[in-house]
Amino acid sequence: MTNVEKWKAELAAKAKPEKIKVFVNFFKTGKGEYGEGDKFIGLSVPDNRAVAKTKWGSGNSEISEMLASEIHEHRLSAFLCLVEKYRKLKKDRNAREELIDFYLNHAKRANNWDLVDLSAPYTIGEWCVENSDFSTLYRLSESANLWEQRIAIVATVTAIRKGIFSPTISIAEKYLSHPHELIHKATGWMLREMGKRDITELRNFLDRHADSMPRTALRYAIERMDEAERKHYLAFKTKKNAENTEK
Repeated sequence: MTNVEKWKAELAAKAKPEKIKVFVNFFKTGKGEYGEGDKFIGLSVPDNRAVAKTKWGSGNSEISEMLASEIHEHRLSAFLCLVEKYRKLKKDRNAREELIDFYLNHAKRANNWDLVDLSAPYTIGEWCVENSDFSTLYRLSESANLWEQRIAIVATVTAIRKGIFSPTISIAEKYLSHPHELIHKATGWMLREMGKRDITELRNFLDRHADSMPRTALRYAIERMDEAERKHYLAFKTKKNAENTEK
């Protein structure tokens, strides 16, 4: 049995097949949906992470094989492995840089929102903050690939936690006209996270853009505000919609 076969077997041993139907619906795997055709074994994130943490010493070829799997939890395990590997390599900048290059070369395999959200902030996001260089996120935000676009905005949460807001603001402004709800949700989420740390920055953003934001992004962004302030910003959107209707 190869190392990859052992890895998959360990995941299978913790899986609960009765959860498969729930996951299939939750991750939108139907025809025409963003997760179309994805397959599951019914494994929870905590159980997956427990296995992935023991695999951090796996080589790139083994991780690549896991990322190539049609099974959702195999790919997630590979990305969780990269998160653990990145953490373990904190004293080796060159090795971390190689890991980031590997992640970016396989970023399109993070092809559902949980794969992005559970890995990008702790790898790409960390790397950008450590090097005070967010050009990778700006480049990803220009990608034609939905998942690379989501990586770009979600990974800014690492900067937000350090009090650095410009990457979030810049990418959120770029996504004001984005057509996909997954990006609307991620953008609103990051703006809300920014508001937790600096409500003035969030208000300034909303004062400029609330009327042109996708409604889902706006609702996510204002979720923690009091009712009066939520209504205030939603009114911007309502007024803009009414003006557009009259035209």
